[in-house]
Amino acid sequence: MKIKELPLDDRPREKLILRGPQSLSDAELIAILLRTGTKGKSVVNVAQELLRENNLANLSSKSVSALTKNSGIGKDKAATLVAAFELAKRILYQQKFLIDKKITSPDEIAELLIPLLKDEIKEKFMVVCLNRANKIIRKEFITIGTLDTSVVHPREVFKVAIDNNAASIIIAHNHPSGNPEPSNEDISITKKLVEAGKIMDIPVFDHIIIAGNNYTSFVEKRLI
Repeated sequence: MKIKELPLDDRPREKLILRGPQSLSDAELIAILLRTGTKGKSVVNVAQELLRENNLANLSSKSVSALTKNSGIGKDKAATLVAAFELAKRILYQQKFLIDKKITSPDEIAELLIPLLKDEIKEKFMVVCLNRANKIIRKEFITIGTLDTSVVHPREVFKVAIDNNAASIIIAHNHPSGNPEPSNEDISITKKLVEAGKIMDIPVFDHIIIAGNNYTSFVEKRLI
């Protein structure tokens, strides 16, 4: 049965408007994103077939090319799904990150940063700004390096801190190699940032290196 042949109240889009998103099944929610079915299959049927082959969590991690291997899913439908799932991930992450939570330990910092940095194939350098209560008020990427290195300068770091009226900062970057241990360059750059922080009266709370699901804290290693 085509969607247009269903009673108006049972069509996914209309059902969502009338009853709210919680009233729809996973297949019906995906059907809204897909918009149209194929010859011989309604859009809900196409969505159901997708879910039979993948649970929702697996489906959300598929690429455009992987999704197009499913019958009835072309590039346009696949791109719509990937975009929708990516937005959902970003919203969930931002809600978790900007929860006005007081940061008290390296474990808490790592828990927030690992999902953002663990899968990056290039080094990225981030500044996290804290207020006087050690609550997060801003996070910002300032450099993207090569596979092996990311050079950052104090002026870039403290411009972010000053612009956001930070009382202190956390600096963080990832190691795509999977080795969380700091290099000599990491240690040298961190010393420069700590000294600059003393001059600016914006102390460095910690420097965290993310390597996959592992991390190194400069505070725990007594490097700060």
